[in-house]
Amino acid sequence: MPDQSRAPVLEALEAYHRERHTPFTPPGHKQGRGADPRVRAVLGDDVFRADVLASSGLDDRASSNKVIAHAQELMADAVGADNAFFSTCGSSLSVKSAMLAVAGRHGRLLVGRDAHKSVISGLVLSGLQPVWVAPRHDRDRHLAHPPSPADVERALDRDSDVAGVLITSPTPYGTCADVSAIAELCHGRGLPLLVDEAWGAHLPFHERLPTWAMDAGADLCVVSIHKMGAGLEQGSVFHQQGDLIDPTFLAACADMLSTTSPNVLLWTGMDGWRRQMVEHGHELLDAALRVADDVRERIAAVPGLTPLRDELIGPEASHELDELKVLVDVSAAGISGYQAADWLRAHRAVDVGLSDHRRIEAQLSLADDPASADVLLDALTALAGAAGELPAPPRVELPSPEALDTDAVMLPRDAFFATVEDVPLRKAEGRICAEQVTPYPPGIPALLPGERITGEIVEYLATGVPAGMVLPDPADPQLETVRVVA
Repeated sequence: MPDQSRAPVLEALEAYHRERHTPFTPPGHKQGRGADPRVRAVLGDDVFRADVLASSGLDDRASSNKVIAHAQELMADAVGADNAFFSTCGSSLSVKSAMLAVAGRHGRLLVGRDAHKSVISGLVLSGLQPVWVAPRHDRDRHLAHPPSPADVERALDRDSDVAGVLITSPTPYGTCADVSAIAELCHGRGLPLLVDEAWGAHLPFHERLPTWAMDAGADLCVVSIHKMGAGLEQGSVFHQQGDLIDPTFLAACADMLSTTSPNVLLWTGMDGWRRQMVEHGHELLDAALRVADDVRERIAAVPGLTPLRDELIGPEASHELDELKVLVDVSAAGISGYQAADWLRAHRAVDVGLSDHRRIEAQLSLADDPASADVLLDALTALAGAAGELPAPPRVELPSPEALDTDAVMLPRDAFFATVEDVPLRKAEGRICAEQVTPYPPGIPALLPGERITGEIVEYLATGVPAGMVLPDPADPQLETVRVVA
């Protein structure tokens, strides 16, 4: 049995320092000796000291100690996957690698339309043809949940000529698909199931959390260690099992997209987090879930604030919910989620992970405890008290679910690389979008390249920006103009 008390990357880095290596290799700061003292004063000397070359540094030039391979084997063993692959370019790269490995030879992939912008970027880069399956929409709350098994089955009945199926679960709101039923459905047709599980790295380590994609029978899942785990930003792992996806080809696709200069700091963070979760994960998550229960109960007593939980689970909603994501409806306080997020940051130095026209989300993790919960509750109580002094939020014209089901008339790649022109947003109805238009967070495109722009979506975006919606992707972030196919 693999020894889960080991941390190969950490141990190799410790040995590197103990043996007092003198590098004549990158990185050029040479253990921080060349770094500007003003930078070191902010980042600390240890950041530079731990930033070493992977080959001819952490390991020898032939990687004969197999430091990373051993760490990946331990990660796969810890979560019950056949293989695990580290990525230092975030899940955005990992999901692209998975898409290429599964559908690159075939050219077509069934994809949930609630996919993250990284999936759309993967479609543009690869030239793959998406076959869309719509998410389930809560019409009252204007919230999208992952597609149901019936939704996936209907989509496959309409168009079965795909190489596999890609869904997002959990969503940024913490809602989850019935991955087990969808996996069974896919396997009955000989198709692999890919799960963008970027928000679910912690799921294998506690029974109160939603079902882990590998346990549910998925063939591949992508997780961000930095999102709900304790790794550093950009640390990601993709896990694979079964014989429907070739792990060697998967690794080759990842190698083609990833950097040849991976950051050892990120590898070390992932390696150490895996050991921490195997040894202490259940008790840490148990404590965090108790904090989340307490936080919801206390928020419910604050006038104008409504914590959401049971409303997010049901036949027309989510199959499961990650209760560490505390979603709070602020509309009864007469403010928008955008206003709430801005007020909390400006007046209480509290940052929330997600905001929309009526909600904010506080993401809890194994790092949270009663003390951090008190900070959050004090800030939310103050927000509720100050809400009456804030201006009435501008109205956002929310589109119907039907309006969000736009016509995809060109391949995303063809539209993105087409000859384009910038036209006033109000005159864009009927035109073919040539860029991503993505309210962020959560990062799910309202429009993507190749889709025909509808009047309802124009109104949604035109009213959303003045209300506080942030659009980092378009050529014009204020969306006075939108880029369309000429």
